Amino acid sequence: MNEPSSSGTDCTLFLCGDVMTGRAVDQILPCPGRAQLFEPYVQSALDYVALAEAISGPVARPVDFEYIWGDALTELDALQPDARIVNLETAITSADDHWPGKGIHYRMHPGNIGALTAARIDCCVLANNHVLDWGYAGMKETLEVLHRAGIATAGAGCNATEAAEPAAIRLPGGDRLLIFAIAFEDAGVPAAWAARAAQPGVCVFAAPSPAVADHIGERVSAAKRPGDIVILSVHWGQNWGYEIPLEHRTFAHRLIERCGVDLIHGHSSHHPLGIEIHRGKLVLYGCGDFLNDYEGIEGYGQYRGDLTFMYFPTLEAGSGNLLRLALKPLQIRRFRVRRARDADVAWLRQTLSREVQEFGLVVEHAAQDTLVVRR
Repeated sequence: MNEPSSSGTDCTLFLCGDVMTGRAVDQILPCPGRAQLFEPYVQSALDYVALAEAISGPVARPVDFEYIWGDALTELDALQPDARIVNLETAITSADDHWPGKGIHYRMHPGNIGALTAARIDCCVLANNHVLDWGYAGMKETLEVLHRAGIATAGAGCNATEAAEPAAIRLPGGDRLLIFAIAFEDAGVPAAWAARAAQPGVCVFAAPSPAVADHIGERVSAAKRPGDIVILSVHWGQNWGYEIPLEHRTFAHRLIERCGVDLIHGHSSHHPLGIEIHRGKLVLYGCGDFLNDYEGIEGYGQYRGDLTFMYFPTLEAGSGNLLRLALKPLQIRRFRVRRARDADVAWLRQTLSREVQEFGLVVEHAAQDTLVVRR
């Protein structure tokens, strides 16, 4: 691994978990696609709109593209992060060839790409269990639409080489941010979705292992230059529950200790999970849903999946070590994110404090609407 060398400019990133702009969210945007679904109990995305409206009142349609980001846009404008990275859990396509045998299919109409450019997203991670919901044509169109909009992608491609390539974002000081993205089958990613030499797909592995970590390390070593910061964005684990599997922790530690990874951006969980700082590097085991259409759906209420965070890590130039981690608590309501109420901020702080305690971390109020995680 090359020795770090840098311009000396620290960087602040915006990271979040699953951004689901398909299904009901797509239906309230200016260019809704076909509402037809192929789920066991729901055949129209408009049914999910009705569920949310029954709980929180009507949504005036169509909303503008900024609507879904709500108060997050104010936070982004105030903090001006150097790169904005999300896990996009939807295909962007007008294709109708849904993946057979899969219970949930997310898609957003290509005419609604403004829903992502409104927040000036730099990179959409696509190694997840929804990018192929509408088949290979749907995934290809997703890549084309994002790239035309100037949004980088990682974790999916027209073949295995493309799916494994990192997205590269130039940071203000001249250094690069490299974003590798992978998924595991324990997050519901079908093994059949794996990209191959002449087959489109995602960069998916059966399970975390030392061999997989070392394989990623080889790719990092081949791509990383002095001064680069490397993120591994990983879709793994179950949707609900706070337990972090030992194999996930072991995998994360090996990536940091031996493979040149500076930050691990975990997602798939529908609520925020614990956070670790390992040898100076940040591990986000699960960022939770950032935007979804689950309002009005019963079940798992104890996890408060409507509450989420914007993650703003500041990394040291050259080393990639974590200097500061600020969290902005938000609530998903009426298909948009808004500042969480004081009681909800307190709940998030208490819950996250419990989950990070075993890692020797504490969660503190830095301001009324900001939490910080530190040793």
